[in-house]
Amino acid sequence: MFKILFSKLKESLISVLPIAVIVLIISFTPLVDLTVAEKVAFAVCSVLLILGIALFNLGADLAMTPMGNHVGEGLTKSKKVMILVAVCFFMGVLITIAEPDLSVLANQVKDIMPADGDASKWLLIITVGLGVGLFLVLGVLKIIFHKNLAPLLMFFYMMLFAVCALLIESGKGGLFPLSFDSGGVTTGPITVPFIMALGFGISTTVGGRNASENSFGLIALCSVGPIIAVMLLSMTTTGSLDVYDTDIYAIENYLGSNLGMLILHKIKDVVLALGLIVAFFLVLQFAVLKLPKKKLIQMAVGIVYTFVGLVIFLVAVEVGFMPVGFKIGKQLADFSPALLVVFGFVIGMVVVLAEPAIHVLNKQVEEVTGGGVRKIEMLVALSVAVGISIGLSLIRTIFGFSLLYYLIPGYLISLGLSFFVPRMYTGIAFDSGGVASGPLTSSFVLPLVIGACSQLHGNGDIYSFAYGVVAMVAMTPLITIQILGFKAVVSSKVRTNIKMKRILSADDEQIIYFE
Repeated sequence: MFKILFSKLKESLISVLPIAVIVLIISFTPLVDLTVAEKVAFAVCSVLLILGIALFNLGADLAMTPMGNHVGEGLTKSKKVMILVAVCFFMGVLITIAEPDLSVLANQVKDIMPADGDASKWLLIITVGLGVGLFLVLGVLKIIFHKNLAPLLMFFYMMLFAVCALLIESGKGGLFPLSFDSGGVTTGPITVPFIMALGFGISTTVGGRNASENSFGLIALCSVGPIIAVMLLSMTTTGSLDVYDTDIYAIENYLGSNLGMLILHKIKDVVLALGLIVAFFLVLQFAVLKLPKKKLIQMAVGIVYTFVGLVIFLVAVEVGFMPVGFKIGKQLADFSPALLVVFGFVIGMVVVLAEPAIHVLNKQVEEVTGGGVRKIEMLVALSVAVGISIGLSLIRTIFGFSLLYYLIPGYLISLGLSFFVPRMYTGIAFDSGGVASGPLTSSFVLPLVIGACSQLHGNGDIYSFAYGVVAMVAMTPLITIQILGFKAVVSSKVRTNIKMKRILSADDEQIIYFE
């Protein structure tokens, strides 16, 4: 176990170190003026983040992934589709409630939700959970009945933009970037291992010629549901969009006696979230699955690792990363907007390395494709895509234009490509889009863009011109990964043509005949 933990620590060190080094270097330049408390907090939290990611990844391997596999395989083998559908719906809701990056986002926007205090935060979280649960059911039915992903995505994205038009018509158009961000943050470190394992378990049990490619696409669909659900919720919002409380990014909110309260609050949230998942899984265990005691003990150990890792992770990103991200964005926007865009591109390229769910996805992609798509290829493609998306988002923030100028052509290109590349690459690409936008995107990159927007436009336009960066991070991988798939198809055809030419041009005298 210690050997595996050491391996996870090494992976997380490689993931977090680049962003930590870049931020600390820039903090000692005239470009950014961070206080000693902010520098120390960021350095300490970077170390804690490494530990948190390592423990979480180990817990995901021991608990969340096996859970998804066993639920998928066990319920599919029972051949009771209605039970499978019901279980997938409730598990989708519960897994989403446990998602840390959704909690981070909900805390930042709870003031405009139609409720008071923590109730407004939970209203957004449960709404997103219902969206995930419903679309997880649709994804499972897609696998069972062997339906093509591309037409489904085309249909639901058309529906999504239709609801977006209704939201704009209702006078709440300033909230559609937040709606798209909600879809992006949904698929994070808890959701991804479980949903990918669930899809893999169901597809291998159902079988069929395209079992491997059918396992992809669940995350893609689960990213659409929350966007539609939050758009519908946004039509009922009561808070003013012209007021945004940037005081939540002050480092003083997280130090001293406040730190203890924050830790206790995170422990309570994680206990509630993981407790619901464990309780529901135990019901399935006694009713249907009947797994041996040895596997249950392994999962229990994994849940403990997941719990500790998540608490450390959430505290680290909220204390060290949110305030620093906000301040860097604000000061770089004041110093040089052009430099801000360059910084955003570089940060985007390295921030994806620190997302725990990315490594889960890349590992499964390499296994399912038999090495056809290597982890390093996926990582490079995602890194470039996220860098471009954050750079483009900051350009939008600087000039103050609508997010739709990016989303409409972006989704048209990505959905169009889905008809020209193998189905597996479409599933991988749309899954990658959801996975790329994880906790660090909502806890560092989003505050960075909010800080820049606050400096350039004031707090009144934050919902319009700052939110949407998570949606951009979720969209650009759809194009880059499918281009990677298109390249693989073309390369395969070229190699085949070269081999055929060599065979056809071979000298007949070199052919040996056996009589």
